[in-house]
Amino acid sequence: MRIPESELIINSDGSVFHLHLRPEEIADNIVLVGDPGRVDLFGEMLSDKEFDRRSREFHSVTGKFDGKRVTVLSTGIGTDNIDIVMTELDALANIDFKKREVKPEHRSLNILRFGTSGSIQPDIPLGSFVFAEYSLGCDGLVNWYADRDKCSNLEMEEAFKAHTHWNKHLPDPYFVRASESLIEKFKDCAILGVTVSASGFYGPQGRVVRIPLAMPDMLEKFESFRFGDYRITNFEMESSAIAGLARHLGHNAGTVCCIIANRYLKSSNADYQPVIRQYVKTILEKLTEED
Repeated sequence: MRIPESELIINSDGSVFHLHLRPEEIADNIVLVGDPGRVDLFGEMLSDKEFDRRSREFHSVTGKFDGKRVTVLSTGIGTDNIDIVMTELDALANIDFKKREVKPEHRSLNILRFGTSGSIQPDIPLGSFVFAEYSLGCDGLVNWYADRDKCSNLEMEEAFKAHTHWNKHLPDPYFVRASESLIEKFKDCAILGVTVSASGFYGPQGRVVRIPLAMPDMLEKFESFRFGDYRITNFEMESSAIAGLARHLGHNAGTVCCIIANRYLKSSNADYQPVIRQYVKTILEKLTEED
């Protein structure tokens, strides 16, 4: 079935609308970062760079790490941007841009988000790294797509809603498991946890500046939630949409975050760049190693 011009916009140079990338320019291994400036950290580790492109908050580069092709792409902040990024990356991989049809053979991408995050557990120290074995989506994005139940752990979802007395005015939460292959790769160099993706930085993450919260005891309820051996470890703003859309679209995805604040202990570290820089090589090594 042909995809209309209004549904998938292709620029005159053959690139996809927002990312300004052409199908041949993306690698099978992709690192997503929020900050456009963080692309340069990864770029320093790449050889044979094919391009370095900027379009709005989307900064991208493709090169080689240890002889293997890697694309690094910034997304900006929030799951709304992830909806754009994941849809357009999949289109680059699996849509014939000339025919505007889905290709007969599916191409599966390995997509890893690297970001910063705040812990809500007292035993997760600043400067540590958490891999989201599960992503808890409090953002609502995946609920806009059909068959959302197929990508969520429904038992965990119902247990969470009961434990938190989930506010009826908020989007239904969803729990998406990361790719098994990426969990296996990162389990020895990061803490495995359940990462919350919030739809904002302040109220949706339990911060009060001037407006009271709809769920005043949100942090306490999140911190005390348990489902078997699982507990909620940290907050950020993108992982659930990456995991959910990847599962729908048939890609391998996961998120690893550096802990730069501890909400339980009310501590933070604004000078986190040296720690992140040290972990960049680890991420590239793990992402590109053979399964």
